[in-house]
Parts: sequence; C-alpha cells; structure tokens
Amino acid sequence: MDKREWREKHYETAPLREAEFSTISGAELEPLYTPEDVEGLDYERDLGYPGCYPFTRGIHPTMYRGRLWTMRQFSGFGTAEDTNRRYKFLLERGQTGLSVAFDMPTIMGRDSDDPLAEGEVGRCGVAIDSLRDMEILFEGIPLKDITTSMTINGPAAVLLAFYLCVGEKQGASFRELGGTIQNDILKEYIAQKSWIFPPRPSMRIITDILAFCSAEVPRWNTISISGYHIREAGSTAVQELAFTLADGFAYVEAGIAAGLDVDSFAPRLSFFFNSHLDFFEEIAKFRAARRIWARHMRERYGAKDPRSWTLRFHTQTAGCSLTAQQPENNIVRTAFEALAAVLGGTQSLHTNSLDETWALPTEKAVQIALRTQQIIAHETGVTNVIDPLGGSYFIEALTERMEREAEEYFRRIEEQGGVLACIDNGFFQREIADAAYRYQMEVERGERIVVGVNRFQDPEEDLGIEILKIDPEVERKQKERLSRLRAERSAAEVDRTLAALKEGARGDANLMPLIIECARAYCTEGEIIKALKEVFGEYREKPIF
Repeated sequence: MDKREWREKHYETAPLREAEFSTISGAELEPLYTPEDVEGLDYERDLGYPGCYPFTRGIHPTMYRGRLWTMRQFSGFGTAEDTNRRYKFLLERGQTGLSVAFDMPTIMGRDSDDPLAEGEVGRCGVAIDSLRDMEILFEGIPLKDITTSMTINGPAAVLLAFYLCVGEKQGASFRELGGTIQNDILKEYIAQKSWIFPPRPSMRIITDILAFCSAEVPRWNTISISGYHIREAGSTAVQELAFTLADGFAYVEAGIAAGLDVDSFAPRLSFFFNSHLDFFEEIAKFRAARRIWARHMRERYGAKDPRSWTLRFHTQTAGCSLTAQQPENNIVRTAFEALAAVLGGTQSLHTNSLDETWALPTEKAVQIALRTQQIIAHETGVTNVIDPLGGSYFIEALTERMEREAEEYFRRIEEQGGVLACIDNGFFQREIADAAYRYQMEVERGERIVVGVNRFQDPEEDLGIEILKIDPEVERKQKERLSRLRAERSAAEVDRTLAALKEGARGDANLMPLIIECARAYCTEGEIIKALKEVFGEYREKPIF
C-alpha cells in the first residue's frame, strides 16, 4: 500500500476535527509523511554529518555533547549603573554571555539631551552616550573573559568603538576581545526602521568594519544578519529565512566588491533568527538555513575556508507570540520556542520573559527565562544526541520545502536587481505586510487559536504580576552626566577628531580607526553621528502602498 492508497482507504473515510492543518506561516501540511516524501533526498549531498558540509545536521562534530549553547539574556534598562547591576545578577545565576539592549535614542544615534530623546532615555534599553557610559556599563566585568552581543545597527561602528576602548582601558588588546555587533542595516530598511544614513553609505561603513575587524579584532562577529526583526514585523518563516540570507549574500558581495577576500571576513559573519511557535517549521528553518548558506558560499562565492560555509546563529524566542492576556502562558510558549531552537542547533539563545508585553522584564521574570534554558540543557535529555529529529520524514520534507521556497525568493530578488533595489521598490515591505495581514485576519476570524486571546479567555483575569518601571530620574541623571562630560573633556581633541572623521568620510579612508579616535577623545555618539550625517545625509523612506 502506498500513501495515496492509505489516504483514500483509511484517512479520507475517517472524521476530522474542524481545524486549519497548516503551519503558522500558512503552509499546508500532509496528514502523514512517508519515505515517498523524501525520495529525492541524498544523505551525503543534503544532510551529511555534523561538522561536515553542508552542515544540515549542525556546524560542530560534537554539537551539545561538546559544548552547550551560550545562554545570553538580552538586557538593558535605565542608566549604565542599572544595567551593570542586572548583568552581575545574571552572571551570578549562570548566564554565560552578555547581550546589550540599548534605548531608542542610542539606537537612533542621538544623545540623551537631544530634544527628540525626551521621554525615551533608558526606557527600552540602556542609555549609552559616550565611552564614559560604556566604562560604567562593564565596570567589574573583564571583557577579555566574556563575549558580548550588542543589538545596534545604524550607529554600530560607534558602539563597537566604545566597547573596544573599554577593553583597551581594562588592559586587553583588541585581538583578545570577542563578541558581536548586530550591524545589519539592510534589515532596518526592510523591517525594523531604525536607520540613520542612506543604504549605500551605510554599506560603506559596514565594509570598513569588516576590513578593520578581520585585521585587528579577529574574534569579533562583525555582522549578526538578523531575521528576528523581519519575523517580528509579521513575515512568514520562509520569508524570514529567504530575506535574511539574501541580506547575508548582499554583505558578502559588498565585501568582495570592496576588494576583500571572502575568506578574510565570511567566517566572522553570524546570524540571528526568531524561534516562533510552530515547533517543526522552526526546526526545519534552522536546518535549511545552514544548508543554503553552505552551498551558496562554496559554490556561488568561491569560499574555500570551511568556516566560511558554516552558518552560526543566535536565536531569540518570538516576542510577537507573547500575549498581554494570561501572561503566565508566555512561560510555556517561550519554553517550546527555546526547545525548537536547541533541536535546530542554535549556538546561543535568549529566552523572552513572561512580562515583556507589559514592560522590560523584572529580575524574577528574567530568572525564570534563564532557568527555562537551563532545564532544557540539563533535564530534558535533548542535548545527548546530535540532531535527534534528523531523518524524520516530516522534518526532512519540510526542510527541503523551505529551501526550495527560499531559492524561489532569491530568484525573484535577483530579477528585480538585488537587495538594495528591492528595498527601493518596496518589495520586502509589501511581502511582509501581506503576510502580517493574512495572519492577523486568521486570528480575528478565529481560524487560528491564540490561547487566552481569542479562545479560552478568562474574563475575571487579574494581571497580578510585578512590572518594572523606569524612574523619570534616570533621564535627569543621564543628562547631568553628559553635561559633566562635556565640561571635563578636551574640547580641542573633540574638534580635532571629529574634523578628521569628516575628512575621512569624504574620501575613502577606513572609518573605524577615526571613530575609535573620537571615542578616546570622549566624543559623544550624537556628535560622531552628526559629523557623518554632514557627509552622508539621512535616509527618508519612500511610502509603500
């Protein structure tokens, strides 16, 4: 009996419950997967062994038998002192890496005393205006002994310079420092919208960072190519996969066009994915991502170093899946999303806290989120076997399907002239908006159940959870510190280094050494960004209808 005969004789004659049998992205699913669904699968070509091309089953030969993923909780709020205390709290409880959340003024390249920063200082992350703030942020934390991820894009070069200078002041060389800057400006134009400069000068800054770090900061991941915010904006899993890897290929092409050897910078590119609630779809997405990247890097871009073929990625559980209603349910959602990331082979992981739809997480909530990872690592047994779902008819068929659909997106992007052209014509924005609309309509019509929101509501619900509130004093204190800094530093050094930066931006000098000199002179982030705006201008998005 083949699958068709089974379906006609047994499945289609049995009653079914009323439900949409599709992934959360809307992909229709077969009721059963069999060897027929993976007939074209070649083990050596499509799967291979862990640590071997095409890395579908993992990028390390031992995976979690050798080393667990880095447990890296995204954290930042208020002043540098506030966040420094939170970092020490997390490190004492077993966190193994730091991840910095910056406030909106910092993300947008504005100082805390900028009129447009009013009311936002320290609200959604930590306020960092200068090297002095960065020194306080990492006081008592030796940077050469830990890796740090910084979620920053438009002003990424400036925050990296501040970080390198802190390490330098602690006695570490640049070569001893390890970590990641997100630095993924393309996804800002596509989804998150926190840009500063137009796309082309932004790409120039990025290639300067690639060249500088490959020579001077070899342990640094220079771009964390991010699908997370694409998914949070409402994309499907396949769109997240395809648009993220398309951005990655665009950065590779920009580096090559700038005269860099692909193997000099590609090993330090990393990725940042969302882990949503459709358990198997997410696992297949991670496996497909590794295979696609490996094939393109080796066959299309001619990379010879196996490290250039390996897609290393950080995962964060889906913020957009969390609900304000019945917030304790978010603990369960996060646990399943984290488990999918682990079974998909992530290298580091952030688990969202139950209260994040209401506010930045409290210490209690963030400890539960961290403990979720520790329970997965040490109690569930899923780390004992590498890629335990590999070979599943369903997983392999879904992995192949996601790869095929991603390749179709690559074809469409190339037909329109590439990533920058698709940003200009609004292709990415329209695709994501359409997907987000379809999903929201499914929820509102009750076709897709969200527990506690459109089904199983509790009309007597009492929130009853502690909320972290940012004291308005944070903004006043931050502005006072900024004022003192401007009074105490050398104005002549500030003027000299900013003038040199503008001159370099007008020419073809690598901007990173010039930005580092500005950081050492205690120029503020806003001053550095303003100097570059005078040369590069600011980006204005075209309306998309």
